[in-house]
Amino acid sequence: MSRVILMCGPSGSGKSTYARGLEAGGMVRLSFDHETWRRGLTAPLSVEAATEIEAVLRARLLELVRSGTDVVLDFSFSTRALRDDYRALLAPLGVLPETVYLATDRDTALARLRSRRGQGGDDLVLDADVAARHFDTFEVPTPDEGPLRVVGDDPERDPDVRG
Repeated sequence: MSRVILMCGPSGSGKSTYARGLEAGGMVRLSFDHETWRRGLTAPLSVEAATEIEAVLRARLLELVRSGTDVVLDFSFSTRALRDDYRALLAPLGVLPETVYLATDRDTALARLRSRRGQGGDDLVLDADVAARHFDTFEVPTPDEGPLRVVGDDPERDPDVRG
């Protein structure tokens, strides 16, 4: 059975760093930001573009899970409703995804975002006000949602990333 990880955290929290470590360990990484970059789009996305990107990634996720592949979803999963939606999507396939929450403080996350230069899918530039609002409205996951791993603000020190 496939292992699926929902990366969870505000922009700048270190999700992509963590997800790349899992990818290096053999998981397939599906990244909302990479798909945005691949299409030549920038934030903020239109509702139509965001919906289309999510549909493509959801279809790819289901295809990978059905083939027995382990997947890390490098999204923000900023609301419980969104996390619940993906749990419901995977339940008929017998998969209970693990949520990995990057517990990075606000100053660190926003500083990381200020240093971005738009050089690739893991380096998308986000307006400072939008980034701050995203951080401030982020819904932190709780253990009652299902399997949860909380990672501090240095994801490269986590043993799951190092292998």
